[in-house]
Amino acid sequence: MEQRERREYLIDYLLEEGGYTDKPPKSEEGQRKLLRALFNVRLPQKASEEFLRVQDEYLGEEIGEKGITDADSFDYKDGMALWRGDITTLKADGIVNAANSRMLGCFVPGHHCIDNAIHTFAGIELRNECADIMRRQGFDEPTGKA
Repeated sequence: MEQRERREYLIDYLLEEGGYTDKPPKSEEGQRKLLRALFNVRLPQKASEEFLRVQDEYLGEEIGEKGITDADSFDYKDGMALWRGDITTLKADGIVNAANSRMLGCFVPGHHCIDNAIHTFAGIELRNECADIMRRQGFDEPTGKA
């Protein structure tokens, strides 16, 4: 399956899942924007194994085109390094984001905040995992405590 076919599959799945009747745009840019918006507004819930496989292939190629920055390549001083770049392309054990107390990401379609980008390019499993953590925790995450 080519990248265009993956994108169209993901859009069709999310449109059907959400009960949307909109017709996807024909242009690649329009489809990219719509897919991002659909990822952004999707509530935490299970998806089919096929969807997850296609999503991972699609996002892997998208991120691969941007290039990956390995945190192990940084010059660390006293265990810290300063880096400026696209956090969605950083290969690291974890990242910290000053997000929101629900830890579910930004639900504004197409919003260009960091929270939205992280949840978009990580795929739907991140929001699902965060929702599960918050459900087990039983309360919102206090600011600065994550």
